[in-house]
Amino acid sequence: MTRSGHEVTRTAAERPAAPAPHRPAASPPLAPAADSAAARAVARAAVLLIGALLLLVVVRLPWVGDLGVHAATIERLRTDLLSPGNPMVDAAGDSPYYSPWMLLLGALAKVTGLGTFTVLRIAALVSLALLLTGIPHVVRTFTRRRSAPALAVLCVLLLWGPGLFEWSGFLGLSSLALTVAYPSTFALGLSFHFWALLTKAVRSSASWPVSIGLGLLWAVIMLSHQFTGVVATFGALGVLLGARPWPGRDVWLRLGAGMVAGLVLLVGWPYYSFFGLFGVGGLEEIHRPLYTGLLPHFGFALIGVAALALRLRRDRRDPLVIFFALGALMVTAGWLTGHYSWGRALPAVLIPAQLAAALARVTGGTRLVRNAFAAVVGAALVAGAWTQAGVLGYVVRQDALPPAVREKTRQPWAGYAWITRHVPYGDTVMVKGRAARQAPAYGPYTVAPGYPDFFLPDQEQRLATVAEYFAPGSSRAQRLDALHRYGARWVLQWRSDGGLPAADPALEKVAVGPNGQVLYRVVDDA
Repeated sequence: MTRSGHEVTRTAAERPAAPAPHRPAASPPLAPAADSAAARAVARAAVLLIGALLLLVVVRLPWVGDLGVHAATIERLRTDLLSPGNPMVDAAGDSPYYSPWMLLLGALAKVTGLGTFTVLRIAALVSLALLLTGIPHVVRTFTRRRSAPALAVLCVLLLWGPGLFEWSGFLGLSSLALTVAYPSTFALGLSFHFWALLTKAVRSSASWPVSIGLGLLWAVIMLSHQFTGVVATFGALGVLLGARPWPGRDVWLRLGAGMVAGLVLLVGWPYYSFFGLFGVGGLEEIHRPLYTGLLPHFGFALIGVAALALRLRRDRRDPLVIFFALGALMVTAGWLTGHYSWGRALPAVLIPAQLAAALARVTGGTRLVRNAFAAVVGAALVAGAWTQAGVLGYVVRQDALPPAVREKTRQPWAGYAWITRHVPYGDTVMVKGRAARQAPAYGPYTVAPGYPDFFLPDQEQRLATVAEYFAPGSSRAQRLDALHRYGARWVLQWRSDGGLPAADPALEKVAVGPNGQVLYRVVDDA
């Protein structure tokens, strides 16, 4: 049956005893052409090709960005599950990186002895599976048209913009290729299933255990990636506020108990204070780029905004419309107030628009409207695929790619496995730049974290110490003091970085990396 502009199919057990009064008028019957065999075959073939491509990406696991801190987190949990300390520097304390998901991965590494990057590949496979099954799971709560799930996957991955955009927690294909092993991808995949299960729970008056489980699932998402937790919450509010028929008091009571259970988990999580994150500052400049180039980065999603407008005309409490409105409100408020970190709620704007674009192809009202959306969405998907074609560069040799595709590929970072032959686990390395983001993934610590760490009380002093060591005007005594201040036993640097001269008696050259970086041992008695 079709209600409120989105199609819902229920089993006999799920149907209410009597129809709810004052429902919006049903949409016109859908023509068979809206779900043709050819459309299904094309969409499914495209999803299979993209899935195969992403599986090959998982094997390669290209490294650009934050993979190092997640690898370091697994390293610390592998060593000590109960008190792992800071993942990047040799210091005690809490860290928001120690989430339930990372704790599970750390335990897997500890029990099995698997390498950290093998565990990250397993994490990537799980997250990819959650995502590629979660999107169809949600879509099936809106329609039973068989082409809709595959089309929705394509829209979520490709319906972005003509300009390349890559950021953790954003599901564009090129972004996903680099972040598939990140906790944000796991949390997003879990969120799609959470929304679908919550929808079913509201419609079927779920039992107490199911409601409690949903609350705990929400808390796991919140703890695993806090920004995605906000997106998941907005999606859940869309489901609840857009529910038809309106849930009875018993349903609200059970869901309220589930939320209380989730809050208990958030409050009691022992590895970091979830609510302490609300007092963290210094995130705004990092996220300012989220508000630049909005049309180049996300312009194709405007097709979905048009689809949402049609859904709003049919039902003012459409779940996707509410989801979109909450996300848009937070993102706009962030822009107006200078809280640019609120831009991380952009997936709450994009995901409902992308899903609406896919659903408009099969539930868009008249045949003319559906065909118009089919043409526009199809063209945008092709354009989006071309924009993100650089993903091929992660699995195909560069010289085998056409120049136009090659230019779209970001070169992955080289690793630092070569230092593990010399640097014992847990030793501290003096290093700056990109290497500070990578070295801890292999066991060592760095003097200063390569990523902002607002739970680390002496972060600024550590950063100043690294700057002092490498500064051109620092004296030898200042540099030696900088090395000893945090117990650095190694120096990893390019020849142009500065620091002590290679011939200084305090340094002993140990190895040269494949890209020319030099590893020195700090001589204690020099």
